[in-house]
Amino acid sequence: MSISLSDHFGFRRLLRFVLPTIIMMIVTSVYSIVDGFFVSNIVGKNAFAAVNLIMPVLMALGSFGFMIGTGGSALIAKTLGEGKRQKANEYFTMLIEAVVVMGILLSALGFAFMRPIAAALGANAAIIDDCVLYGRTLIVGNTFFMLQNSFQSFLVTAEKPKMGLGISVIAGLTNIVLDFLLIYLFKMGVFGAALATIISQTAGGLVPLLYFSRKNTSLLCLVKAKPDFHALGQACLNGSSEMLTNLSTSVVGMLYNFQLIRIAAENGVAAYGVIMYVNFVFMGFFFGYAIGSAPIIGYHYGAQNIAELKNLFRKSLIITAVTAIIMTVSGILLATPLARLFVGYDAELLAMTATGMRLYALSFLLCGFNIFGSAFFTALNNGPVSALISFLRTLVIQVAAILILPMVLGMNGIWLAIAVAEGLTVIVTAFLFVKYRKKYEYA
Repeated sequence: MSISLSDHFGFRRLLRFVLPTIIMMIVTSVYSIVDGFFVSNIVGKNAFAAVNLIMPVLMALGSFGFMIGTGGSALIAKTLGEGKRQKANEYFTMLIEAVVVMGILLSALGFAFMRPIAAALGANAAIIDDCVLYGRTLIVGNTFFMLQNSFQSFLVTAEKPKMGLGISVIAGLTNIVLDFLLIYLFKMGVFGAALATIISQTAGGLVPLLYFSRKNTSLLCLVKAKPDFHALGQACLNGSSEMLTNLSTSVVGMLYNFQLIRIAAENGVAAYGVIMYVNFVFMGFFFGYAIGSAPIIGYHYGAQNIAELKNLFRKSLIITAVTAIIMTVSGILLATPLARLFVGYDAELLAMTATGMRLYALSFLLCGFNIFGSAFFTALNNGPVSALISFLRTLVIQVAAILILPMVLGMNGIWLAIAVAEGLTVIVTAFLFVKYRKKYEYA
């Protein structure tokens, strides 16, 4: 039975619609950590530290794809809800073109400045060459990475979340197989890891591009479109929170690495890398739910279906609360086994990683509400409020916590910084939910 954006959503129908996107995000997270798994266990912990030190830079450049995808999806879903399908397709086409142009420019800049960037992040003589090699190789495919990020949202808006899942599975399997071949069999090191990722990202960006280029059964199709800078600006403003989330996460990741390499050298960076990989998988549910539910919310907001907006808001909070408890308990209980997968060959590094993971897992109890809150206001086309939540959560409060807590708690202060940031931000999110409930009538 097909599900449309215009439907009424009970728990079962809502979860059925968002489940492919949730699985897609989890799968994407899983295959994104495969590089780290092979590099750590086969090439060594210094190469693993190099990959993790430069990775935030690459994720920051790819975050612009998330901005246009999530912000553009909110605009397109609202336009579809207003009954303007042709205009929605024109917006869609123009936004995809913007992603391509932006991707090419960022790739050129990133390639040129990769070595000074790595040096500024604290890369020492033991890891800087691997940082530059991995970073420059991966940046070549940045345009397809941005397209892949944007299509994650556009496929949901097009009522094709299962296709998004299928494409992610194909890209993920491609990356896993190539990592095994290039790193394990052919001993190509970090270059092989980056090459495997580029090929998988190309598949993730190119397949949906070809699909939308032809007549299809979805709500969206690439058509002739003139530049609309007002719509582009609106999409960027709508998606600024998601871009800010990814960009800030990358900046904060650089700060984490800077603090950790100062306190614990390469071991600290390697431990943080493992925690981030596991964090990507656990957070996949929250981000997947946010991306999957946002087009539904945007559609009913555009259609002025207040009753359904209230229904979606209430059910989303319940789903987030239940999932938060499960994720937190799982993160604490599975810390040691998960850490052993990556760094079981080094007892000291294993102990450091497991401790950090248990403390970091406390953030799962609250982060889902902040992620949903940001995505919810994006879907309502209120970019500034959405960006405020993301700005506080991922940058302002967390940066302060990373700088202050280690002075009091040492290494544990670094691991607890995210939990403190999520806790303080959830107070702001709750306040904003209450403040805007009458304007949008969702509660």
